[in-house]
Amino acid sequence: MTLRISSVLLCIAAALPATALAKSYEIEDFSSAGLLDKASVMSAWKEALPEARLVKLYPTARWGFLSQVEGGIVDSTTCVVTARVTMLPKTAPTRRLVWEPSKSSTTYGAKLNASPADCTAFARTKLDEALRSLVSSLVK
Repeated sequence: MTLRISSVLLCIAAALPATALAKSYEIEDFSSAGLLDKASVMSAWKEALPEARLVKLYPTARWGFLSQVEGGIVDSTTCVVTARVTMLPKTAPTRRLVWEPSKSSTTYGAKLNASPADCTAFARTKLDEALRSLVSSLVK
């Protein structure tokens, strides 16, 4: 009986499209912890990446992403932020991300008279801009 159930489950799994079986993209983040927390960055990625459309062109086993948001308040009033997002290939045997960017997008800006909360919101805005730019170059 268990052999029949196993073979039925195997047939069902084989019939499913590859996108249903694929795991999510690996995303590495190297942002300043004082500027943006990891949960905010991952939330931005989740909102921006159309995984169902991307996985057909860029399989999760071969591609991943990296983000880095740096900056903060300088001269006690000016918030300066740089946000970079990059699409990276994975190596064949180990499936680790390799620093050979395939696609990349960088945004930067400054906001005068910014509080720490304003600077965090500005950093999230810059990250969203970089993500939109990267995704638009991947999916048309």
